[in-house]
Amino acid sequence: MTELKLEPFGTMPGGDRIDLYTLTNEHGTRVAITTYGARLVKFERLVHGAPLDIVLGYETGEDYVADTASMGAIVGRHANRIAGGRVTIAGRPYQLELNSGSHKQNHIHGGTRGLHYHLWTAEIVDGGVEFTAISPDGEGGYPGNFEAKVAYRLTDDDALHISYRAVSDADTICNLTNHAYFNLEGATADSVLDHEAEIYADEFTWADAESLPDGRILTVFGTPMDFTTPHRIGERIDADYDQLQMAGGYDHNWVLRGDIAPEPYSHLKKAARVTSAKTGLALSCYTTQVGMQFYTGNALAKKPLIGKGSRQFPRRGGFCLETQFFPNAPANPAFPQPELRMDEVWEAETVYKLDNL
Repeated sequence: MTELKLEPFGTMPGGDRIDLYTLTNEHGTRVAITTYGARLVKFERLVHGAPLDIVLGYETGEDYVADTASMGAIVGRHANRIAGGRVTIAGRPYQLELNSGSHKQNHIHGGTRGLHYHLWTAEIVDGGVEFTAISPDGEGGYPGNFEAKVAYRLTDDDALHISYRAVSDADTICNLTNHAYFNLEGATADSVLDHEAEIYADEFTWADAESLPDGRILTVFGTPMDFTTPHRIGERIDADYDQLQMAGGYDHNWVLRGDIAPEPYSHLKKAARVTSAKTGLALSCYTTQVGMQFYTGNALAKKPLIGKGSRQFPRRGGFCLETQFFPNAPANPAFPQPELRMDEVWEAETVYKLDNL
């Protein structure tokens, strides 16, 4: 039986209260989510009798308001990048806000008023909390009044379920994901390079120096992108390979094979499994989505942000498993398209499950 606790977490610049919801299962595993950006603040499990928090983040709601790294956030309307911010929806062109790239020439994560900057409302539901945000017509350049609902549930097998639902009163773009940074050695650990990762994908989307796919889908075999068997994250991260050199490490979309997840998650596909020999923890990711952006926090140290434990985030101090449509899909018609038709319902689900090795 999941217990729930609600407490104040801070104040928005305009004076609105930021809340924190904490879910605790029968084993003492905890997750905490804030109404600011519907962000995952904590994922804590007992390791050798002591609580270990595996999610990077901050101490207060005000710290999250100042964040520029999308820590734990629900990002959208379109997670990841779109070249030139140009999209065509139902035959009509739209120009999205330009907020990404070396010269701010591209679009990322819904713009400077993306969903991760919204104060969401919350409602207690069976086993967890459902958060709701409204993105008005024109925000970030997107058409339609857009309503997003994201439910977080914690089960007694130490699985965090994230369920997404969205509707719009006009044809629009919808590609939502969670941007949590994980470290299985703890939220204040120095690196994820000694973690081992397995990704259930034989292909990835090639990306340029601005992390924009050009439509090519390449095999992982024979490259440092091959995680079809477990590899230490740091083993090949600095290899002389164009994809890693341009991104400064892993920051790419893998094309998920569709391997069926184990029961009781067989309605989902396997995305990834990351393990730490140091703590004996394994984090599995299952999803309904077609792709997963695996990011190793290559740019974290470039942002002078102070997180939990009063520590600045170190380079490669966390990894992200962002289940989503392929980046830059609107510019590549052969990719699955993240379009949401008027009055249709978009739904997706992702599970992050903790186990012992």
